[in-house]
Amino acid sequence: MSRAVLFLTFVLLPCPAFAGDPLPGTKPLTAEGDLAAQMVTGIDKYLMLELEASVKKRQEYWKPDYSSQEAYTKSVEPNRERLRKILGVVDKRLPVTELEYVSTTTQPALVAETDSYKVFAVRWPVFEGVDGEGLLLEPKEKPIANVIAIPDADWTPEMLVGLAPGVPKESQYARRLAENGCRVIVPVLIDRKDTWSGNSKLGRMTNQPHREFVYRMAFEMGRHVIGYEVQKVLAVADWFCRENGHARVGIFGYAEGGLLAIHAAALDQRVDCSVVSGYFGPREGVWSEPIYRNIWSYLREYGDTDLMRLTIPQRLIIEPAEFELGGPPASGANRTGAAPGKIGALDVTKCAAEWRRDPQFFPDAEKGFWKGRTFLLAKFNINANRFESVSHPGDAASGPFLEELCGKDRLTKEGRIGSDARKNFDPAPRQKRQFDQLVNFTQKLLRDSGDRREETFWSKLDKSSLDKYQASTQPFRNQLWEEVIGKLPKPTEPMNPRSRPIYDEPKWKGYEVTLDLYPDVFAYGILLLPKDLKEGEKRPVVVCQHGLEGRPTDVCNPKEKSKYYNSFGAHLADKGYIVFAPQNPYIGQDKFRVLQRKANPLGLSLFSFIIRQHERILDWLAEQPFVDPDRMAFYGLSYGGKTAMRVPAVLPRYCLSICAGDFNEWVYKNATVDYKGSYMFSGEYEMPEFNLGHTFNYAEMAALIAPRPFMVERGHDDGVGIDEQVAFEYAKVRRLYSKLKIPERTAIEFFDGGHEIHGKGTFEFLEKHLKWPAVKSQNPSTKSQTNANPK
Repeated sequence: MSRAVLFLTFVLLPCPAFAGDPLPGTKPLTAEGDLAAQMVTGIDKYLMLELEASVKKRQEYWKPDYSSQEAYTKSVEPNRERLRKILGVVDKRLPVTELEYVSTTTQPALVAETDSYKVFAVRWPVFEGVDGEGLLLEPKEKPIANVIAIPDADWTPEMLVGLAPGVPKESQYARRLAENGCRVIVPVLIDRKDTWSGNSKLGRMTNQPHREFVYRMAFEMGRHVIGYEVQKVLAVADWFCRENGHARVGIFGYAEGGLLAIHAAALDQRVDCSVVSGYFGPREGVWSEPIYRNIWSYLREYGDTDLMRLTIPQRLIIEPAEFELGGPPASGANRTGAAPGKIGALDVTKCAAEWRRDPQFFPDAEKGFWKGRTFLLAKFNINANRFESVSHPGDAASGPFLEELCGKDRLTKEGRIGSDARKNFDPAPRQKRQFDQLVNFTQKLLRDSGDRREETFWSKLDKSSLDKYQASTQPFRNQLWEEVIGKLPKPTEPMNPRSRPIYDEPKWKGYEVTLDLYPDVFAYGILLLPKDLKEGEKRPVVVCQHGLEGRPTDVCNPKEKSKYYNSFGAHLADKGYIVFAPQNPYIGQDKFRVLQRKANPLGLSLFSFIIRQHERILDWLAEQPFVDPDRMAFYGLSYGGKTAMRVPAVLPRYCLSICAGDFNEWVYKNATVDYKGSYMFSGEYEMPEFNLGHTFNYAEMAALIAPRPFMVERGHDDGVGIDEQVAFEYAKVRRLYSKLKIPERTAIEFFDGGHEIHGKGTFEFLEKHLKWPAVKSQNPSTKSQTNANPK
């Protein structure tokens, strides 16, 4: 069962408010319409403003020292290292001492030969189990330069060399450079087809482009399809530079190849000259592009001009060639799940504006070692008052590139185009090899991630006392919030609480409440207040959290018996608890998923907002005269269970957390291709969290909740996972609490049911740890006896 089943709750509108006074200390809540939708819209406005502001804000990360070339290189090295990390360029490459010719008994390694160069099918090592593959164009005379010619993802090397149709002669820059004496290697990129995106043995195939399929699993493991391919490019540079006195090195890329070219050049100073064609421009709209271009925290520090800074003292040529891309492959009955995303037509005016964003790099600026290092090859149409794009990528840039790289002032006349000696060559098997290697490499990272977390997390915890344990977890709490989830600044708006009555039940009254955080961003929820509260009495609060596409009314309204929630908030209020049911912003399908796309490049996520909303809710609750601020607990189902793992791990004021219908071997569920219920096959493209696999699985998050009480509620038939995986991950939690000498503070309840609130062992857990006597009332579900862990 997917979490998407909770979509049914999306169509249920909140109960209409009725006349009555607001809560004491609050103003009347007069807002009309769908407050959940307004919340999502407000967060969207906030993010759009932050994306726009990121251009100026990112300058805080740059401290260039122009006193000398050496000083400059040293001053921007921290920027280069941070770029390396977020691209996932962190694995040590294998040495490349030679290239391997690729041939079989029927397919020769010598693919083609002309008067001036030969073409070979080659491969080279990158990591254990990962090779680069492509074509080597070897000139018959001594090479005047070494060039890595990177095609677009949907171009094969054969197209760029003229051995296969698909690329106009004017754009075959690999062939043209070889004709002019350059040694050229053309690597294969992972393409945008969906042929192998899934697991046919499990019957789970998707319409995700191959690049997205690799991206999803890699992102969870702190890697990236961009980073993998940059590594393949730099492995070629390793081979070019293996001996002293080697020829100069250049990189020439178009579209996706242009993206790789500028990032490779920014990371490696061995590159002498680069061409970026069909890519350069402002990046603040990257959220609308294919998701495999999503890079965590990228826009906080980098735009294309900032990458340009990292290429100094190289020469960089920007060719505004035309490039446009529609959405992912079409979905079908058995192929769905791809994230939306398109690449619009290149706006050359915006490209030029990005190029001129930093006046230090203008060719006509005051001379210095950093001056005049970049060139924009764009024609300005005086009549139309605009820049014009280049129709054929490579056509305008090949000559200037050759001149900057090796001093040759012009291209020679075109020579004869060779023919492929391989009969009926099919590039698909080679593409599959490249795809499978990256999938297998990432899956091994997944399998090994537990050992990595043991080394970097568990071994650092001090279990000798509870005080020392809590002190030892604080750095990890900061890491989870700041580096994995993303930490928003403190709220800038006054709380300004507003409320209005919404329920009047025999034992309690309900109020809608809103609290401000930032302009257009607010928290919203429903407070259930028992009627038998005595003056001066302070009671425990249970914050009851809905799941995906849910609303506070799903957990609070006793007259709407959802089969998932069983009105558990209302039942707890019947027992005398104060209940608060927040609205979380994971509602509206792609409307909220796009928030994740807009947040990620800023180093933020949807949970960046959720944490601040819950923090404000706790602030407000703690101020209420009827609330015991030391007894504020959390209980959430499904996406609310996802919240139960993250928010209390970051906010210690939650004295207890119960995760229902979500606890799992979470990293495995996100990144594996061997489990039918993996998010790798679903349309929930917002699920991957950058490098979560090497930092915090659910046991690690539970460790940040410890020594506070923690419980898992799990239905045997709940499709979000399988009992064996849930029990495997929970065993680590149970062991931790035992080592801390507090085993009674944790429990797991298995029950005969599905994706729902069971409300038996969990209610007992609340009663025990909140020290609130249970009022006799029927539990929301009494289907079976609990199999709770022994205390």
